[in-house]
Amino acid sequence: MPADERFAVRRESARASVPRPLTAAPAPAGVPLPPGLALRGRLATGARRPETPRGSGRGGSGRGGSGPRTPRSGRGGGPRRAYERARRAWDRPLTAYYVILGSSLLITVLGLVMVYSASMIKALDISKPATYFFGKQFLAAVIGGGLMLIAARMPVKLHRGLAYPILMVTVFLMILVQVPGIGMSVNGNQNWLYLGGPFQLQPSEFGKLALILWGADLLARKQDKRLLTQWKHMLVPLVPVAFMLLGLIMLGGDMGTAIILTAILFGLLWLAGAPTRLFAGVLGFAAVLAFLLIRTSPNRMSRLACMGVSEPDPEGGCWQAAHGIYALASGGWFGSGLGASVEKWGQLPEPHTDFIFAITGEELGLAGTLSVLALFAALGYAGIRVAGRTEDPFVRYAAGGVTTWITAQAVINIGAVLGLLPIAGVPLPLFSYGGSALLPTMFAVGLMIAFAREDPAAKAALAMRRPGVRWKTMRRRVKKRSSGER
Repeated sequence: MPADERFAVRRESARASVPRPLTAAPAPAGVPLPPGLALRGRLATGARRPETPRGSGRGGSGRGGSGPRTPRSGRGGGPRRAYERARRAWDRPLTAYYVILGSSLLITVLGLVMVYSASMIKALDISKPATYFFGKQFLAAVIGGGLMLIAARMPVKLHRGLAYPILMVTVFLMILVQVPGIGMSVNGNQNWLYLGGPFQLQPSEFGKLALILWGADLLARKQDKRLLTQWKHMLVPLVPVAFMLLGLIMLGGDMGTAIILTAILFGLLWLAGAPTRLFAGVLGFAAVLAFLLIRTSPNRMSRLACMGVSEPDPEGGCWQAAHGIYALASGGWFGSGLGASVEKWGQLPEPHTDFIFAITGEELGLAGTLSVLALFAALGYAGIRVAGRTEDPFVRYAAGGVTTWITAQAVINIGAVLGLLPIAGVPLPLFSYGGSALLPTMFAVGLMIAFAREDPAAKAALAMRRPGVRWKTMRRRVKKRSSGER
């Protein structure tokens, strides 16, 4: 048989061995086919599936396709992704540096605006220009900004070297305040020195900074010698020197500053790892002393009785506390507008100092007060971060002391305005009117900025941001080309 015929026979036998697809019998009219038989019928009759365009596979785009791709779960947007990005941004080396600098400057600028708005009527009432208090506060802010810049650029060793001189000068000025004819009495407190013209100085405000620097240096040196495990070395001479400062302050009758100084002392002892019994003993002694001082003063007893009041007494008691609540209540969500306060027209005493937060609530509303609280919370948290991440004991104690100072003073001031705490007569840090309070506070903020810059990771990040370092780094990465290459 020829080869062509044999090939044809094999091809026919191969076709005969392949089973043919079953075809569905035609269904009677009105009777639908089962799904399986209908599918077989379509395959048997040669029906094809509709072809999908190339590149429109899974997810809307195949290899090289241009269709929209559905975001995968876990990689798309959402609260979790935003939280992760915020956490990574917060963990960057320069975050604390920028938060301290930005929040402190924002508080100071907003405070200048509110001092001007809250003090206009007070200045006109004493026959002064409307910008009288604002001009003094602005001058103090400029000087304080210079002190903050100097403190931020100073090395840590120089800060430690200034601890003893600042303490001795502050103690000398606080003693000088009690000398008749030199010290001045303002609102019943003998805590001021007259500097000439409209300028006065309150040395007790600098006592907070002096206690922090000196106490941090003392505890750091004792920790290096491993002496803080003994309670005698932890208390002496820190507690006696602190009580000496408290005694000089209480001679002038300034209970509010004494409370802040006590809070700083407890903060330093807590950071030094004081045992619970020792901490409780010092706290109990301070509480008994505060009770005796309040009990023996009718003025302080009247302030304690004004906690939580919503209306002044018929005899005029609790007038300031009640009108502070009125100012906050009339502000609403967004306030009556900047400069449109009613309580500052003689109803609320001290609207630009101790109760400036109430005027802020009246003019800027709940949104304004929450903004101020958020800025103070950010500043306090950044200070805790600086104190917790450092390996230098002096930096840890000093940063913790400054954070305790600013946070405790803000809580006491705002708590008094809200009626939750007694009126202690302390200003809102960086916000209220008062150059004597603003200058040491801005220096303390510069101190924390310097500590944030001293972190090794922050140092490296700041060094990479210098223009000279960037140019050198780029020059290293550029490969040298031959003279004929373009």
